[in-house]
Amino acid sequence: MNLSYQEMVELAKGGLLACGINAKTAFETAQFLALAELDGLASHGLARVPQYASHAKNGRIELSPKMKVRSYKLSAALVDASEGLAFPALKFATDLSVNLASKTGVGLVAVNNSHHFGVAGHFVEAAARAGYISLLFGNTPAAMPMVGGSKAIFGTNPLAGAFPVGEADPLVIDMSLSAVARGKLLVAAKKGESIPEGWALTADGKPTTDPNEGLKGLMVPLGGDKGALLALIVELLVVGLSGSRFSYEADSFFDAKGNRPRIGQLLLTINPGVAGTHVFASRMRDFLDVLSADLGVRLPGERRFKQRAVGFIEGVNVSNVVVEEIQAGIAQSWNK
Repeated sequence: MNLSYQEMVELAKGGLLACGINAKTAFETAQFLALAELDGLASHGLARVPQYASHAKNGRIELSPKMKVRSYKLSAALVDASEGLAFPALKFATDLSVNLASKTGVGLVAVNNSHHFGVAGHFVEAAARAGYISLLFGNTPAAMPMVGGSKAIFGTNPLAGAFPVGEADPLVIDMSLSAVARGKLLVAAKKGESIPEGWALTADGKPTTDPNEGLKGLMVPLGGDKGALLALIVELLVVGLSGSRFSYEADSFFDAKGNRPRIGQLLLTINPGVAGTHVFASRMRDFLDVLSADLGVRLPGERRFKQRAVGFIEGVNVSNVVVEEIQAGIAQSWNK
């Protein structure tokens, strides 16, 4: 079904309101889910609405969170998401990190008592468009084993970085540390499709092409042992500086019932001016000139921005299964 950005926002917002989530959280979450669809990232788009609704129904999130800043230092702050959906807290944390970086050169903001935060690149992109370098790390419920292990210890632990490029689109690098984002299994499961071998393992460690078995089992780390070790770095940074739960302490996002995840995120925003007024911009231009001379090079984030521009004009084809599930949930108030 082809939907405009505004139609996607309204549909997602309606689905979240119908399960009792407050208006501000529903609207800001819907904006980010619709943006994910525009960017071609359906795994973090409207397919998440029924998932969030199931968490609301089963008490896994706070419906009207009272976000607050727990501590505040010269260049650092701790934001408490108060067990609600993560998007309002991450939006606030991004703005706060930029504000700190504008005053002191660096802004470090940790977020705790949080939840699934969607496309990591959206937050760092916002900071980069304001002229700042931005890095974001997050832990997620356990889905990958430690090197040599067979039990899920780490999440897919996404990380993203964005770098400003004057008046042009920023460079945005955004990845999970599993072979693919776990949300791709969710989308495949909803469509009744299989997944490529090499994405996931069953609960007993065997390769699978069944997304449902993969969701119950383990994700394959990106690049093998190196991906697992990068996930360890993210885990220790995020949990150590936010006081959030470790990945293995948070129940899966893909289960309707379970604990409140209380995972964390960490934003590091840097004012490029700390290197000198024009140093960063000059060095970026030199690097981009070299890349542009190599035909076929695609800058990180470039495809996403092109797809977004087309989507704003032509709309986006959203899975009928997802649309119908949200509409049914709205009509029945998710069977409350």
